[in-house]
Amino acid sequence: MTIKPNILKQKLSAGKMGLGFSVNYLRTPDVSKIASACGYDWIKPDMEHATYDIDMVSQMCMSALDVGCSPIVRVPGKQHFHASRILDGGAQGVIIPHVDSVEEAKAAVDWCKFPPIGHRSSPGPVPQLSYSKYNLADTMRLCNENTLVVIMLETWDAIQLADDIAAIEGVDVLHIGSNDLSADMGIPGQYDHNKLIECYKIMTDACKKHGKFAGMGGIYDEENATRYINMGCRFINSGGDLGFMAAGANKRSHFLNNVQF
Repeated sequence: MTIKPNILKQKLSAGKMGLGFSVNYLRTPDVSKIASACGYDWIKPDMEHATYDIDMVSQMCMSALDVGCSPIVRVPGKQHFHASRILDGGAQGVIIPHVDSVEEAKAAVDWCKFPPIGHRSSPGPVPQLSYSKYNLADTMRLCNENTLVVIMLETWDAIQLADDIAAIEGVDVLHIGSNDLSADMGIPGQYDHNKLIECYKIMTDACKKHGKFAGMGGIYDEENATRYINMGCRFINSGGDLGFMAAGANKRSHFLNNVQF
């Protein structure tokens, strides 16, 4: 059986950082190859905020598998079919947004993990196993081992449940969405605010206690990113495709427009 290993999970399990970025605007499977060439370990096709359909995202996932760049998809909502279909389509992880209760986190595990951990429905041959012949027990075990369930905490109330959510079997990552969380707390965009720092401490402490991985999203300046990485964040959303492209394009146009001739 030919397994496409989850490179991101391997790096996180070894105590290393896993660097990824959001894909919201690029529309071809080449994005995974570009990400890999630029030193990134995973991509996040964003089905919550982008207009992608599931077929386009599945093509991105299958391309990513071939270059060892783990496809971790943010699904648009908390319905089971969003998670199960994109996992059948090649994703090696699912990011569940706006989880506000222990029950919602348990449901996410149910959708994403096969028995005995969850209740994901049995698929046919899957891209993560190169569509090879398989027996059901091996497929379920291998997919469970290589699938990341990422729970987003985006409200103050959700942060208070971090310890309980981290204790759930099958949850792999707790991931703070800093923009929505800071907005919920009335401090939008204040990434160095003491209350946001407190949230990261609560979350990272819960992850350390229960052996889970801590994630950071929405923090792109060097000072704050360094702070939260030093607190224990290893699952790192480094930015977005448009932001990277705009930064490079702006730098180049500034240079060219200022050439003296």
